[in-house]
Amino acid sequence: MDQEKLIELAHYKMPFGKYKGSYLVAIPEYYYVWFKQKGFPEGKLGRLMQEMYEIKLNGLEELIYKIKNNFPAPTSKNRSAKHS
Repeated sequence: MDQEKLIELAHYKMPFGKYKGSYLVAIPEYYYVWFKQKGFPEGKLGRLMQEMYEIKLNGLEELIYKIKNNFPAPTSKNRSAKHS
């Protein structure tokens, strides 16, 4: 995974549900396990959630927190308004 994608993942927030507005890295692992069993959403959000699932499964959340704290969020022109 390249640097830009890791930075985007570190700053991405959940757009719906119980954890709406939470950074993906801050969402508990059990939430991702549930999606793994039921199916991740389609599109970009689903891809990012699958990546975060793998990160959490391997105990690498601290790496994502470091990225979030040390690298600025992508500019709004690089983030889509829709989370498809």
